[in-house]
Amino acid sequence: MSKLAIHGGSPVREKPFTKWPKATTELKDAIIGTVENENWGVGSEAISSFENEFSNFHDSKFCISTSSGTTALWVALKSAGVKSGDEVIIPPYTFIATASAVLMANAVPIFVDIDPKTCNIDPDKIEEAITDKTKVIMPVHITGNPAQMSKILDISKKYGISVIEDAAQAHGAEWEGTKVGALGLGGIFSFQTSKNMSAGEGGAIISNDQEFIDKCFSYHNCGRTTNGAFYDHQLLGGNFRLNAIAASMLLAQLGTLESEMQIRDKNRKKLDQVISQIDGITINGKYKETTRESNHLYLIRYDSNLFNDVPRAKFFSAMQAEGIYTYAGYKPLYREELFSQGSDDYSWLEEYDYQNIDMPHTQRLADKESVWIKQNHLLGNDEDIQDIIDAFEKVTTCIKNEPELFV
Repeated sequence: MSKLAIHGGSPVREKPFTKWPKATTELKDAIIGTVENENWGVGSEAISSFENEFSNFHDSKFCISTSSGTTALWVALKSAGVKSGDEVIIPPYTFIATASAVLMANAVPIFVDIDPKTCNIDPDKIEEAITDKTKVIMPVHITGNPAQMSKILDISKKYGISVIEDAAQAHGAEWEGTKVGALGLGGIFSFQTSKNMSAGEGGAIISNDQEFIDKCFSYHNCGRTTNGAFYDHQLLGGNFRLNAIAASMLLAQLGTLESEMQIRDKNRKKLDQVISQIDGITINGKYKETTRESNHLYLIRYDSNLFNDVPRAKFFSAMQAEGIYTYAGYKPLYREELFSQGSDDYSWLEEYDYQNIDMPHTQRLADKESVWIKQNHLLGNDEDIQDIIDAFEKVTTCIKNEPELFV
């Protein structure tokens, strides 16, 4: 057995993985064309073209682009009718924006534990969280792995509660052959730097509902209405518009998104086939209705009980020394300081006790088991993927055979 790099051996890999985001010739040309020939904001053809093409790609009728995924969430929640004191059901294993957007709408995040097989919100626990204050159910397609939308939509119809999909990580993901995002009332995407489509920052809302998207237009555009006068403001909206340069960057990436998805699909399959054979490492599951994942993150589970009780942090250190950056990812949102300390800013949360929430599946995943690899690791060639496999095999074999080295 070769010596681990963390103990003085040679690392499996010393060169970086595929750079992300990628500054392609098409992207640069698109930016220059917009700068030289178009408005840079309102009225830009780049913005309208991107919105049309993004909605078409995602099997929806309408799209509104926004300045970020977070603003897209706020706009979508307000457009779904969320008002002060309303409750919004969300999972606790997601980025903070899923919860903070609810707070920014003066509403209350109600956490529902995850399904340990997929790390998505557990659909079988949603109904028990519904009250007469519940306004929206907001599932998150975590890592680009679709939530159980069939059950969630059935619950939505049963109780008359809207569904807004947080598809920030799920560009191109599919549920029963239809791309996610507009399966319910609407859904949002993010184009922040790490995302599978990136403009540095940016977001989008898609929907098949005309009334909803008209409200989204108003909330994201200073309260203006679709056919109203420029200085006619009917809602308390904000300037959450996407700029034209960012839109042109995203428009160029729509041309490469499918080919990049195919590369991630292929490389994910290779990793799954080998890593799933390592006793103590579990591949994240998916629902049978999931026809495609976006693979924004490669999420697996590490069971220290099967690795001589060597903690996950030691595994991370060893993998990172071998040149493969693995890390833990999220902690449960209800443990964020935002919720653990009282604040006069959020008086409508006074009756909600976030400090004593116990969600065992989320806590086990976050505290002990989750292992993340960024999506750009899946964009490499066969040699790159083999390096990931070799590092996993090298480190896990050492942990099993020489656990004393990790004390």
